[in-house]
Amino acid sequence: MTSRADLLRLRRLAHAIDGDREATPADVARRMLAVQAQDFAAGSWALGVRTDGATRADVLADLDAGRIVRSWPMRGTLHFVPPEDLRWMLGVTTGRMIAGLAARHRQLELDAPDFGRARDVVVEALSGGGRIGRAELMELWEANGIATAGQRGYHLIYYLAQTGLVCWGPTLRTQQALVLLDEWAPQSRQLEPDEALAEFLLRYLHGHGPATVKDFVWWTKGTVAGAKTARAVLGDALTTLQVDGVEYLLTAELADRAAGHPETRSERDAVQLLPAFDEYLLGYQQRDLVLDDEHFQRIVPGGNGVFQPIVVARGRVVGTWRRGSATLDIESFAPLTAAQERAAERAGADYRRFAG
Repeated sequence: MTSRADLLRLRRLAHAIDGDREATPADVARRMLAVQAQDFAAGSWALGVRTDGATRADVLADLDAGRIVRSWPMRGTLHFVPPEDLRWMLGVTTGRMIAGLAARHRQLELDAPDFGRARDVVVEALSGGGRIGRAELMELWEANGIATAGQRGYHLIYYLAQTGLVCWGPTLRTQQALVLLDEWAPQSRQLEPDEALAEFLLRYLHGHGPATVKDFVWWTKGTVAGAKTARAVLGDALTTLQVDGVEYLLTAELADRAAGHPETRSERDAVQLLPAFDEYLLGYQQRDLVLDDEHFQRIVPGGNGVFQPIVVARGRVVGTWRRGSATLDIESFAPLTAAQERAAERAGADYRRFAG
């Protein structure tokens, strides 16, 4: 039976926070398939920390070049995703997500004609390479008689993104501009329904494994039946391991890579400073493997849903950190070893270089 320590090492390798890193932020997006990014700055560091020295400017360059886009591919949460993968992901998730919002749309008095008029205004404004910020779009809709107050504007944008009309693309001020998905990301993979389910599971495990079926179903807001179909399609591309009587899925490629790459001392002593909302913690339904229940309140103070940046050592969340005026302030749950202190200093230097 595999130990928890072995499982966590496999996860660190899958996440590219140990072992080989990716060359660019866009490579990280392809590896992870989706990187949580409702907090733009945190999502940018989630991409940067998994590379060989990329900076925030490199993340912005990949966004401006269309090598990464931002949308709501699942769970109603903004993620950075590869542009070529967004459409087939939406093909898997959109039906369930839109159906789940029917009651909210009725509360907001949003119906098909409202979405249609909003769509027409956006197409007219953005066709031919146009881009628009959120505030400017709200003003445009209001000028065309489409009310945006009381979250109506947010739900209009969300619906148009879910149905594949728009995505968040090039940078604009401190965030991004909306663009037409067909113009901004014209190249797209075409997958049949069962192929798409299988690709979803394979790519999730490629950047997050080992993970349980429940983890995958939670991550995608999908179904157990869909996960079973995906497993059947993938066949020998996946393998399993048992930890504490629980079955975890992982790619055969990850299992082979870990077997051929024994853990080094520097990896054992490594400390990672991961951003708020990082996939390493939020990419799973079951989180007690990496975070003790007694410390959860320190990660999400007051249970308000706002996750703090986390300190990770040996695959476990061992503290929080924040950027001070001149230094990075680390609050560990227990004293770090001398080697971990030095590793944390190096991780802090990596973050400062990234942020510039």
